[in-house]
Amino acid sequence: MPLPGAVLFPHALLPLYIFEPRYRNMLEQALHHHRMFCVTLIKPSCPNWHAPEDFFHLATVGRGDGTSNLILQGLQRVRFASFEQETPFPIARIDVVEWRDATTVETEALGAKVLELYANLKNDGRQLPAKVDRYLAELRDLEMLADLIASTFVNDPLRRQRVLEECSLNQRLRFLIRYLRDEIGNAAA
Repeated sequence: MPLPGAVLFPHALLPLYIFEPRYRNMLEQALHHHRMFCVTLIKPSCPNWHAPEDFFHLATVGRGDGTSNLILQGLQRVRFASFEQETPFPIARIDVVEWRDATTVETEALGAKVLELYANLKNDGRQLPAKVDRYLAELRDLEMLADLIASTFVNDPLRRQRVLEECSLNQRLRFLIRYLRDEIGNAAA
């Protein structure tokens, strides 16, 4: 489902209201199979998509709840390998994208910096619900931390897409630190 401004991350939730007839048909087809579909970001140069080259090909597959007002839960990064159908909605063959970096001292330090910047955002009143806040404080999976913080606090969809597509966890955390600093700076302005 190519959408403007929408980037779904693994472990994150994306509320959707599906109203276009072609996407209602897509949802119906997904429900008859595995209840999963992808949301992908439309490239800014294409206000409306017409072909697969109009949207990014690295996305996240998610599972919906079966309604037209749904919460899509991100499960796994995927790359579109080929397209079996382009209209009225794209159907792609996908490859699962897995990157598992070994956690290093640098990774731990970058993760700690992300949590420090999140604490600064909390002081500016941009706090997640208490239950999620406690969960983040105890989270040891730095890949999940990067995905959840990026999906929640990085406002620019192209920056979110860049984090989604980055294979190195350390580089994802570096991008996130830079973007969070920008968000904190924009909030202070």
